[in-house]
Amino acid sequence: MSNPINNDVDSLPYVLAVSGASAQQLAERSLQLLLENDRHVHLILSRGAHEVWSAELEVHVPVEPEAQARFWRDRLKCSKGTLECHRWNDQAASIASGSVRTRGMVIVPCSMGTVGRIAAGVATDLVERCADVHLKEGRPLVLAPREMPWNLIHLRNLTSLAEAGARIAPPIPAWYTQPKTLDDMVDFLVVRLFDGLGESLKPIQRWRDTDA
Repeated sequence: MSNPINNDVDSLPYVLAVSGASAQQLAERSLQLLLENDRHVHLILSRGAHEVWSAELEVHVPVEPEAQARFWRDRLKCSKGTLECHRWNDQAASIASGSVRTRGMVIVPCSMGTVGRIAAGVATDLVERCADVHLKEGRPLVLAPREMPWNLIHLRNLTSLAEAGARIAPPIPAWYTQPKTLDDMVDFLVVRLFDGLGESLKPIQRWRDTDA
């Protein structure tokens, strides 16, 4: 008799969370590459992320999930993959439960306020609740903190999260790739972010790699 349980990790969805930090372009490109690679994505924009999109990019991202999904499909011009959007305060969402299996969660960009609340075990919204779930279930949680310099409180919070099992992956550029454009740099940062989850989103120039 075959085992009815699906153990194919590649088929599980990602949770992609976006907090209210600068560098929203990293989140957008992450979403685009995941969908273009036919992945299933649960997307959560925090309340702060909506405000940053409006303030920095002069773009209004719809809050209502179905309207937001249409917004991203139109903006990214991508019909591949599966996209489910969630309100930042919907703690009754499926992904708020540990019984819903995922491949992992990435928070990009991740504000230090979000880092601090997750480290303290405080879940004021769906982003923080999902992060707590991934830690308690022992699933991959990757944080891309966007702040500099880091003060001692930041460092202690990040250390606590690393000790709890999170991967800390600040979006730090590499110059050996000799990027020609900002898009080149964004792609490198996003691909490196997902390297830690065993995901190969697109070819990039790696150290001493002759193939781009």
